[in-house]
Amino acid sequence: MRLLILTALLGGFCYGQKSVPTDYFDNPLKIPLILSGSFGELRSNHFHSGLDIKTQQREGIPIYAPADGVVTRIKVGHYGYGKALYISHPNGYSTVYAHLQRYAGEIEEFVKRTQYARESYEVEMFPDGGKLKVNRGDLIGYTGNSGSSGGPHLHFEIRDSSSRPMNPMLFGIEIPDSKKPLVNSVFAYPMGEQSHVNGSQNPVKLRLVLQKDGTYRTKSISALGEIGFGVSTYDQQDGASNKNGVYKIITTVNGKENFNVLFEKFSFGETRYLNRFIDYHYWRTNKSRVQKLFRQTNNPLSIITKEDNSGKVNIEEGYDANYVIEILDYSGNKQRIFVPINGKNETIVKPLALKKTDDFVYADQATSITKGKFSIYIPANALYENTYLDIEAKGDTLIFHEDNIPIHKNISITADASNFRKEDMDKLYLGRLNYKGEPYYNTTYRKGNKLTAKTRTFGSFTLVADDTPPSIKPVNFSDEKWISSNKTLKVKIEDDLSGIGSYRATINGKFILMEYNYKKDVLTYNFDDNIISESENNFKVNVVDNAGNNATFEATFFRK
Repeated sequence: MRLLILTALLGGFCYGQKSVPTDYFDNPLKIPLILSGSFGELRSNHFHSGLDIKTQQREGIPIYAPADGVVTRIKVGHYGYGKALYISHPNGYSTVYAHLQRYAGEIEEFVKRTQYARESYEVEMFPDGGKLKVNRGDLIGYTGNSGSSGGPHLHFEIRDSSSRPMNPMLFGIEIPDSKKPLVNSVFAYPMGEQSHVNGSQNPVKLRLVLQKDGTYRTKSISALGEIGFGVSTYDQQDGASNKNGVYKIITTVNGKENFNVLFEKFSFGETRYLNRFIDYHYWRTNKSRVQKLFRQTNNPLSIITKEDNSGKVNIEEGYDANYVIEILDYSGNKQRIFVPINGKNETIVKPLALKKTDDFVYADQATSITKGKFSIYIPANALYENTYLDIEAKGDTLIFHEDNIPIHKNISITADASNFRKEDMDKLYLGRLNYKGEPYYNTTYRKGNKLTAKTRTFGSFTLVADDTPPSIKPVNFSDEKWISSNKTLKVKIEDDLSGIGSYRATINGKFILMEYNYKKDVLTYNFDDNIISESENNFKVNVVDNAGNNATFEATFFRK
């Protein structure tokens, strides 16, 4: 199926590139395109870098090369993109395919040879130039659910020559969409020390009233000083109920544009600044992402393509303004929100809610803090703005603020574990407590009696001793039984504390490749790998958790 190719002007955002190529890429799937995720969509700590194409709730749909090219990278991992494939094309662009079930043809053979040579399921390969060539229409793989995927789909990207992901819809992928974007909420943000909205110096949620023409209008607000606005919005295409990202947001003040956001391209180096772009505190407390329609310090995002006074609005007493938010999807469907503003100096009835503590951190300076047995190192620019932090040590637990402030760079936490027995030291780690108060593993380094972990999330951390080995149970076979009809060999592996760290399996002493599905806690070996030739076979798997505890399972099976 040939894509309908559209020419799109990218303007100044495109770093000198004026248009995307036309009539170049085919559709990688020969099924109707329905999206579960759009380009630029707001995700945890990042903008979505491609299109998530639904695969009819099943795996194994063929993927075809959309143009001639060369495979330049293959990465197989338990998490993230899972099984991923990268193809470079002669026009300077590259395409990426993630969460695959398996590769096809020469690519699959190359991957398997490498995995067995390295005796590792997780591998990353950069084939020599020209070693794995593909032609337009070649079968390159099958859709799946590998890695950190929440369900079967194909994650598809197009990147420019500098490896910056671009919106694939610019290249002509046509997604039926007759629905205009939807709006959850609109907020007003007083920005200056004397600024206020409706008598409040705190963010104010505005009441939305649906108009007869389908637009929204808020009740008139009274304001003074410098203020900004934010909106929680999403888009839905035809045939899907997923809450996908929008394409463009334009704001105007009395008809003059003052802030534009365009989801056409970004770099991976800037994607974590999403946490500065959204109202992070509101996201953590209400599970709704509000896009701030103004630029604050330490926000270098290139998706902001136009700004007047950083998108902020200066309101003087007696000044009336009409602020308009226009939201568009890629098909041109739009929604408008009108916000009438009256400049009025009102009595402040809700002063800025600011909890002052003993620990004040300047964002542009490195800071060291000691609490009980814990030492904390916050590098310069780990935080986006100067902040009071609420920190307390209680024995082996560090209460390190609440997760309502974003962290951009890793913060180091070091604990003095000298009160633990020497024989227990190797089983210790610093775990972050979840909402149930249960610890989960943080990569932890030990030097003497000191344990160190890094974090980009506030919360509570505690010293945890894990001396319990993982459990291993057979799933589709039993010891001393015939399994000639089995296509696979499966075992369930679990570890309740530090989690699975590594594993290795053999049959008759030979390494076998077992795929780890962490979502189901299952290791799977495929007999198509043709490792065994005997009728009687000894299977052995060793599993090590992140604290170094190991467990071994052995069984004998028979197979014709």
